[in-house]
Amino acid sequence: MLQAHRLMQVSDMELTQDSWEGTDYVFCTEFGLPLYPTTLTHLFQKLIERHNAEGSEEQLIKIRFHDLRHVHATLLLEAGIPVHVVAARLEHADPSITLRTYAHVLKAQDSEAAAIFYNYVK
Repeated sequence: MLQAHRLMQVSDMELTQDSWEGTDYVFCTEFGLPLYPTTLTHLFQKLIERHNAEGSEEQLIKIRFHDLRHVHATLLLEAGIPVHVVAARLEHADPSITLRTYAHVLKAQDSEAAAIFYNYVK
């Protein structure tokens, strides 16, 4: 999806030529300028509303755009990705921030770790 999005950006760059501002943001205006911070938040809410209004069988719950960051981190940790890798992806200054924020996810893995250890030593 990101590659397809990048191709659209390249097309925009070619169309605007000298008007392109030349930023390397993933999401920007059609002239390459940074988006206002609230733009994605508002757009995300509209996308959720449009999806739900179309009568889709699976309705989406309303979450903030920022919540996607937490979903991303939680799924990575549940998949067993090391905390220091998740911390780096989130650009946390220190993995201890990630550990404190997502301790509930890691505690849920405790019984799985115990079962693995039990099977290993028996």
